[in-house]
Amino acid sequence: MKSKINLLLVVSVFIVASPLRAGESLSWQQCVTETRVAHPDLSLAFALLQQAEATKNVTGGSLLPQFSLGLNSLKRGSSSGGSSLVSSYSLSAQQLLYDGHKTSSAVASNNEAIMAAQYNYGAVSAAVRFALKSSFTALLKAQNLVGLTIEIAERRQKNVRLITLRYQGGRENIGSLRQAEADLAQAEFEVAQAKRGLVLAQTALASALGRDVHGLLRVQGAFKAGDLSVEKPDLGLLVNSNPQFQQLNARTKAARYDLDATKSVFSPQLYLTSSVGRSSPDRWPVDAVDWSAGLSLSIPIYEGGSGGARVASARAVVDQQSAQERSGFLQLFDALEQSWKSFQDARQAVVVRKKFLDAAIERATIASAQYSNGLISFNDWVMIEDNLVSTKKEYLNAGADMLIAEALWIQSKGGGLDGKQE
Repeated sequence: MKSKINLLLVVSVFIVASPLRAGESLSWQQCVTETRVAHPDLSLAFALLQQAEATKNVTGGSLLPQFSLGLNSLKRGSSSGGSSLVSSYSLSAQQLLYDGHKTSSAVASNNEAIMAAQYNYGAVSAAVRFALKSSFTALLKAQNLVGLTIEIAERRQKNVRLITLRYQGGRENIGSLRQAEADLAQAEFEVAQAKRGLVLAQTALASALGRDVHGLLRVQGAFKAGDLSVEKPDLGLLVNSNPQFQQLNARTKAARYDLDATKSVFSPQLYLTSSVGRSSPDRWPVDAVDWSAGLSLSIPIYEGGSGGARVASARAVVDQQSAQERSGFLQLFDALEQSWKSFQDARQAVVVRKKFLDAAIERATIASAQYSNGLISFNDWVMIEDNLVSTKKEYLNAGADMLIAEALWIQSKGGGLDGKQE
């Protein structure tokens, strides 16, 4: 029996003495700075913004003068053996004068699409921030949990020593000793489990940072909320400033401009055209040129009903986007209401858990002294010890839950990695 007890003590000492492997240490601000540059979701959102800007430039180019240069050289011959060289050149220009505001409406729609892409970037930034904060908090919790489980294992080890002495002195039974040994075995398991969880949390944070290589990481921080507001803000105003809602609003405006552009399909198109050039059967002309200038008018008469169908389709898109905007407002409002409640609940829960922890520490201190002096039974003492262990874990969980709830509240407001809405 003594050899078994000694083995447990050796294992316990190894667990307590085994330090966490050192790794790269990061603060929250360092994580934010790195993620802004490295995260692929932000790169994707920025690429979509660049595409929207390029599309606008393509559409807006139709409002500018269009120039084209043509050069031709052709040799002609006949069966009689004669041949001639015909060369020509021309420079043509075309300027749109009127198309029923079709192009200008398309440009306005593209401007709204750019705004929507900018708001999409903000929404992606908010989602990336929440994922980063969640991973940061998970690693912070895992680090603290490893320390806590080691502390618990050390406490269980001391309990085994105490009960062993009492058992050897005939003041405790074998059942109590076996219970203490089982509690120590459970504590050892939880230390190993916490260390495996630490590795998982390190991997998750590396991915949230946008890193391709996953290594040892540590984070610096505390379970303390940064948003200390207790008065409920105007949720309607927060929804209107949320990038997700602003994106929906920009898409609705773009759809209306697209409808205006589609209606212009029935309008005439007027162009100012001009050209200058020359052709010669034998040589390139350098002395005389031909030129022309005039107006070109195109009036659509009948397209088989396709124009009306395109207008009906564009109008349906406007209705669709308007409905999505209204639905999005309601969903975001509900999300803000829920996240505000969860954040306030989590903050108060931390305060309550702290009181329970303080009480459990006092009770455990008193109970240990009473048990050593034989004033309380083993069962009563074990219950108080188990309560201390669970209370410490609950306090740690409450702190982590508060940081996650705060991160969700910030995301619901539209807060991203740029720090807005925090």
